[in-house]
Amino acid sequence: MPGTVLLLAAAPAGKGCLVDAASVLPVLAAVPPAVLSGTDTANVVELADPLEPQAVLTRLRAAAGAPGPLTVFVTGQLQLDRRQRLPHLALARTTPSTVRYTGLPWHWLKEELRLRPPGSTTLFADLHADAETWEWLAANRLDSGHNNAVYGRVAPPAARRAVAVPTYMRAVATILRSGWRPPVEQLHQQALARIAEEGPGIVLTAARQPAVGVPPAPVTRPDPHAAITAAVQAGRHPDADSLAAGHERAAVQAHGAGSEQALHWAEVRADLAMLAGDPVRSCRAWMLVALARLSAGQPVDAPAVEAAVDRAHHQWGQIRDAEEARRTGPALADLRTRVPGRRQGALDHVRRQLRQLQTQS
Repeated sequence: MPGTVLLLAAAPAGKGCLVDAASVLPVLAAVPPAVLSGTDTANVVELADPLEPQAVLTRLRAAAGAPGPLTVFVTGQLQLDRRQRLPHLALARTTPSTVRYTGLPWHWLKEELRLRPPGSTTLFADLHADAETWEWLAANRLDSGHNNAVYGRVAPPAARRAVAVPTYMRAVATILRSGWRPPVEQLHQQALARIAEEGPGIVLTAARQPAVGVPPAPVTRPDPHAAITAAVQAGRHPDADSLAAGHERAAVQAHGAGSEQALHWAEVRADLAMLAGDPVRSCRAWMLVALARLSAGQPVDAPAVEAAVDRAHHQWGQIRDAEEARRTGPALADLRTRVPGRRQGALDHVRRQLRQLQTQS
């Protein structure tokens, strides 16, 4: 089965740039796609210094939805938003004061990859942190999900003001240019050996991504996800939803309707509705997830709450039946009033679309 490769290199323009991220793309692009992916054939998507987080999300979502193995190469810099202090991949327009709106939230990447089959996703990362983010990493893990093999490093801020070179990713690309791809753990170790003199910083490895001084969290993955993914890939969408619904009921009985365990399966079912081409059901499911999180006391700007409303909004925009869109829109507008999210004008967009729908009726 063909593989998919996503090459993402991002850094702010101007004096806020810590690493020349895009400089590694020509070296990676010179590697045959099949070697990058470790498959017989592969499709390659390249994003160089992207401007908009939504555009990156669209490409990431498409890559994550492709069948077959997925390999993601991410080079760039991490910054914290000042409001929630969550890590973001800085994009071309990102500044310290606009990270929340112009950077790509790291948890978006994790969310897009979480439904992929176990063992099908590999992430290579060469990331550079500013001083504030480096301090945050001393007490927090850079979580990329339990279902993904992760290799790479996070480099500390330079001792003096200078634009760094992504030496880890260059080493990976140089090794791959030989035309042979060693096992990923071996490739990772070879790349680290090539940059040993500079010191890699925080090393990211396969099943865990340890922060300085923090022991790795135990990794568990309940394989149900593998059965559900297999059903989706076979086109058996009702079977996939039935499996997820059974686990959702069990989680509600064991932990309560507002528990993370139950909400996880509710989110899985919302994603499954989207994969089945049912945006009405997906939109409503994501709204219910958001409302459940709010009822459980989560703040309106919590990442999981914002993500649920954003996904509901996106799925509402995919509804082609005008009557269904009119019926669902008011509830989404009410939810958007409470959870405006990061996209400027999101509430105005819902209201404007509703007015057009009412005019059409």
